[in-house]
Amino acid sequence: RFDIAKATNVNLVVYNSLGQVVRELVNGMKSAGTYEAEFDASSLASGTYFYRLTTDDFTETKKMLLV
Repeated sequence: RFDIAKATNVNLVVYNSLGQVVRELVNGMKSAGTYEAEFDASSLASGTYFYRLTTDDFTETKKMLLV
């Protein structure tokens, strides 16, 4: 779940521990609001992954563990 304060381009990508793109969950213009992105990880191996949310003026990267 993520919140967008104003209309902006949004990119939400999941990476593996090697920095390779695993999934692109969101890529496009979004208006202000709260959004949820579904992520089906059933085909991925257990381990550490990262997700990066990027907008026109903000970038945040977080770690997640799949078990």
